[in-house]
Amino acid sequence: MKLGLENKTALISGASRGIGLAIAQALAEEGCNLALVARGAPGLEQAAAGLGSRVSLHAADAADAAATESAVAAAASRWGGLDILVCNAGSGASVPPGKETEAEWRRVLDLNLFSALNMISAARPYLRAGGAIVCVSSICGLAALGAPVTYSAAKAALNAAIKGLARPLAQEGLRINAVAPGNILFPGGTWDRKKSENPEGVAEMLRRDVAQARLGTPEEIAALVVFLASVRANFITGQVVVADGGQLR
Repeated sequence: MKLGLENKTALISGASRGIGLAIAQALAEEGCNLALVARGAPGLEQAAAGLGSRVSLHAADAADAAATESAVAAAASRWGGLDILVCNAGSGASVPPGKETEAEWRRVLDLNLFSALNMISAARPYLRAGGAIVCVSSICGLAALGAPVTYSAAKAALNAAIKGLARPLAQEGLRINAVAPGNILFPGGTWDRKKSENPEGVAEMLRRDVAQARLGTPEEIAALVVFLASVRANFITGQVVVADGGQLR
């Protein structure tokens, strides 16, 4: 299936590793120009090494609105505008349920909600009509699964924002959707650590809770993100699409 993404320009936040890097690789394979955003310049440089020459790097913390505006403006200037925005910055690391503080609520909301809202606000003036926004959410924003409460609430708020923004963005010729992954394994990620610490416990959890009884891969999430960003998904907006191996029931 041809996705019609050749020579489109995609900006990806949280692009230096894991799901974000897999998305960048998948978009590069489709012939996109890439603008990669992440907090650390060394990580961005390492990520860009295998992506070819049509890549620009922009070190910025997406939770910082001013830094985000500057990075997005630089990317749009470099490529003459944007067609795709992928909001992937975030982390599920937080305190156990019942141990939340105001400072921790603000930290996790900044990282998992406002990082995406900042990117959307900054990119909106540069996105061409027909463009697409895809946010990486989580199944933890759709059900109580034992994840940190701060993270689950942040992703639930992100899902609500996506649904609420669909109509005003549609009036500008833009679509917005989210992908809600389940448990994804990549080097240095949460499930990489959990498998190393307790492989039997992870295997038991997968047998008990996940229909496919396995962890997902960043490439599987990237394939869904790329589809939602493409013209093949032109009639899809305001949706949160789950990819979790059958965990939610």
